[in-house]
Amino acid sequence: MEHIVIIGNGISGVTAARHIRKLSDKRITIISAETEHFFSRTALMYIYMGHMKYEHTKPYEDWFWEKNKIELKRAYVNEVMHEEKQLLLEDGAKISYDKLIIAVGSKSNKFGWPGQDLDGVQGLYSYQDLETLEQYAPNKKVCKRAVIVGGGLIGIELAEMLHTRGIPVTFLVRESSFWNGILPNGESEMINRHIKNHHIDLRLGVNLKEILADENGRARAVVVAETAEEIPCDLVGLTAGVSPNVDFLKGSGIELGRGVKVNRYLETNVPDVYAIGDCAEQREAIGKRRTIEAVWYTGRMMGETIAQTICGNRIQYNPGNWFNSAKFFDIEYQTYGWVNSNEQLPDYEEHFHWIHEDDTKCLTIATHKETGKFLGINTFGIRMRHEVFDTWLTDDRGTDYVVQYLALANFDPEFYRSFESQVLEAYTNQTINA
Repeated sequence: MEHIVIIGNGISGVTAARHIRKLSDKRITIISAETEHFFSRTALMYIYMGHMKYEHTKPYEDWFWEKNKIELKRAYVNEVMHEEKQLLLEDGAKISYDKLIIAVGSKSNKFGWPGQDLDGVQGLYSYQDLETLEQYAPNKKVCKRAVIVGGGLIGIELAEMLHTRGIPVTFLVRESSFWNGILPNGESEMINRHIKNHHIDLRLGVNLKEILADENGRARAVVVAETAEEIPCDLVGLTAGVSPNVDFLKGSGIELGRGVKVNRYLETNVPDVYAIGDCAEQREAIGKRRTIEAVWYTGRMMGETIAQTICGNRIQYNPGNWFNSAKFFDIEYQTYGWVNSNEQLPDYEEHFHWIHEDDTKCLTIATHKETGKFLGINTFGIRMRHEVFDTWLTDDRGTDYVVQYLALANFDPEFYRSFESQVLEAYTNQTINA
């Protein structure tokens, strides 16, 4: 019986296993050093915030795996020996495979800051990170202040988590405005204000110089590069992005870039070895997408795709129109298509921006200047329907059409009606005055 081994039990690896089982009777083994069972990584923050318990984050009962003949092994893989089709585990044991799927995810970035390996310094990616956070920041008595370094989505999640326990937070962001490499100016500036309204000490345009230790080897303060200011703290969150967790593959013969290099079929340069999820790097970008996408839904789609190939129906990975969602404290964010930041705005792209008077809801629509084609939309505080925008993007609708029928895409039409006329009036005025 053909043996499929999957390294990693995140959304990519588990989706691959589930779909291979639906399609075949192959032997399947999932290896993970993180946890015994699959859990929803996006729910980590809610465990800390008290909204969920760990068992609530497991989409499947523990008996699911044995019932579906998916073997789970708690272990760390030290080496992939592809010529022998074997894996060398940390304890010295070996596991043979016929086909191997690498789905090892990401790790938090470290950029060589002095003190980055001290106790009380951590990222927020794994279940072990959550356990460490409970140790060093259980409450404001133990953690009198936390400093977060890096202005991305993981950073804002960590800020919200700590805030719910009353722990003061200083947020060091090297950009001049929060996430302005991704968001247009109006949106980025609204998020700046929203962060500060939650009593987060947001410092823009600053960098970390070093982390200082106390006599026990634990973080006691950070030093700001631009001002040499020392900020006392008991926890330092390093949230300056993530990178593929592929160090154990160096020297294996499997081609690496920043991640594991794959083609459109998610195949590596080595026969019968595949890579999916955060750790997979497309040899050539798919449209405007990045070659590495650390996004939950693309990981799931890759798992479904590779299952087809493993089971004899070799198909290309095709993620379709770009979309994503996130949360900035209590403001939900969605994006469909492509809305470039002001820093990266191409000559052909123009924006319509509308913001509600309460400063917690806004939208930006990107349009092709010459053709009037709808390129994409960002929404904050307004929940939209994915299938509607996916259809409009696929059908190459114009922005005039999208604005006219925007109510069809709204997830909460009764709520939307309260400011629909404002959006239409603002768009009409901009069009007339253009």
